[in-house]
Amino acid sequence: MTGLRHFKVLLIGNPNVGKSALFYRLSGKYVSVSNYPGTTVDITRGRTKIGEHHEIEFIDTPGFYNLITITEEEKVTKKLLLEETPDVVLHVIDAKNIQRMLPLTLQLIEAGLPVILVLNMFDELKHRGLEINLPRLEHELRIPVVATVATKGIGIENLVSSIVSVCEKRCNYQRISIDYTEELSKKIDNICNLLFNQYKISNRTIAALLLQGDEDSLDIIRNEKNFNQIQDILMNEKQNNFRLEYAKILHENAMNIVEENAIIKTGDKDGFIKSLIDNFTMHPIGGLISVIIILYFGFYKFVGGVGAGVLVDFIEGDIFEGIINPYVNRFFDSLLGKTIFFDLFAGEYGVITLGIRYAFAIVLPVVFSFFLMFSILEDSGYLVRLSMVLDNFLKKIGLSGRSVIPMVLGLGCGTMATVVTRTLETVRERYIVTFLLALTIPCSGQLGVILGLLGGNFKYLLVWFITIVIIFLLSGLILNRYLKGKPATFFMEIPPLRMPILGNVLLKTFSRLKWYALEIIPIFIYISVLIWVGKITKIFDLLTFILSYPARWAGLPEKMGEIFLYGFFRRDFGAAGLYDLQKSMTPVQTVVSVVILTLFIPCVAQLSVMMKERGSKNAILMFLFIVPFAFLVGIVLNYILILGGF
Repeated sequence: MTGLRHFKVLLIGNPNVGKSALFYRLSGKYVSVSNYPGTTVDITRGRTKIGEHHEIEFIDTPGFYNLITITEEEKVTKKLLLEETPDVVLHVIDAKNIQRMLPLTLQLIEAGLPVILVLNMFDELKHRGLEINLPRLEHELRIPVVATVATKGIGIENLVSSIVSVCEKRCNYQRISIDYTEELSKKIDNICNLLFNQYKISNRTIAALLLQGDEDSLDIIRNEKNFNQIQDILMNEKQNNFRLEYAKILHENAMNIVEENAIIKTGDKDGFIKSLIDNFTMHPIGGLISVIIILYFGFYKFVGGVGAGVLVDFIEGDIFEGIINPYVNRFFDSLLGKTIFFDLFAGEYGVITLGIRYAFAIVLPVVFSFFLMFSILEDSGYLVRLSMVLDNFLKKIGLSGRSVIPMVLGLGCGTMATVVTRTLETVRERYIVTFLLALTIPCSGQLGVILGLLGGNFKYLLVWFITIVIIFLLSGLILNRYLKGKPATFFMEIPPLRMPILGNVLLKTFSRLKWYALEIIPIFIYISVLIWVGKITKIFDLLTFILSYPARWAGLPEKMGEIFLYGFFRRDFGAAGLYDLQKSMTPVQTVVSVVILTLFIPCVAQLSVMMKERGSKNAILMFLFIVPFAFLVGIVLNYILILGGF
């Protein structure tokens, strides 16, 4: 009996092709997420056992368009292809967009990688009245081709069978070459003749990448004895735009394969209502109406009403205030008495009565409702449409539709969203989005508490919203005018609207809540301890005293200085503190404090990521601007509201 054999499988492909859904179908429950060495890009790995003799490690890679990489995520995927030595490369594509995605398949095949082409979302192709002749496509590409619907588990068994066959080298691979023009083919051959070392991808692919100015490929061949001669050739060819010519050739090759061997028209099956909704969300006016509907019902009513209202009232009021906190206070009073150690666990600032209460009773219900709504929008394909609808508007402030994704993620967690800015194409756009995230985008906990505080009075909620939007627009316009660099461009694959699948939505929501539990809840506990230490040493009192001055200038109670200090440790922690204090404030004070807290400096975690992503100097400059600016806006707003008779 043979022992257990280990194999490695990489899943690569464009964003929005169902790659992650397929990964979870294949990898089972043994999944881990970690940073790729030297980066903060997440790589998801999962192991599963197939039969008695095969253990397969699946690696879900970041979105990938081309072997010529732009973003850090694409560079990481390329490194994985070159360094992980995969036994199988699953190129996952959206079946209905095969013509646009097949060029990468051709690159991977020519590179000599063990490719399986996965035509995912095959049901959507059929709904468009199309069919693909899989045997003919396999014959043309000379690799296994498998049709799947990952969200429903269709085609997974066939895919697993193909993976095992490729792992065991039962598939007879015949490397194909891309049909280049005679001139380009000759140039590629000239470089290939100078390459003598063995590489993990074919010399022909390396030569094609070198002619397109790929720095990664240049690094790979530095030990070649003919390196200087190759460099001379590349210098002479530098003025030729081979990247554009190469892309055109790949596209033509893909078109020929698809049109001559694959696509069969069977009649459109898309429903009238689905097509109507699809077109409505992409229309300039209809798209904006759909945004307003989702903001009102999805965030104001669901996140604000259900999450920050019903759930918080029940957990915070009935469970913590009614049962847990009184019991904790009695227990530690009997155990420790009224000592400083009692204050560590119980009382006004205790780890349990404050830190754990804020985390579980005020922030967790809001985060849960936000992540649930976000997962529904993500699974439906709506987020990409939102990017397209807002693209023209965002271009006026130097951004593109792509920047919608980190900003929407910022409504979940500003720290996570700041990391995601690296997917943006230009340094200029990354800087603008990072600043807007720090200044104007509230995180989910903060947003939920704000909706809970102001939800009972729509007039004041509108004041907060309009104020933040005005500052968002003015900040973007000023940065767009004076910040140097090239403007952002945008293109993204548009998936059709789909009915969200409950299993996917719950899985995504659960994975994000798990991240919250592991990353954020401990921070709430640390902050409670830090507040306790600060109270003992009087440092906390000094800082809150300093912050109480601008708070009073804005017409707020002195205790707001304490809330602003909370907000620096964690934005949602500060918002949760405001939830306790607002009972003694007027509506005008509440809306002014909410505006200042929204604009106030990002939390410690977000600030540290800003320093890493944008540099310490830029992050500190943002910090030094945001603090006084937030209070200035609050002071001005307070006077405007009083004069306006609010």
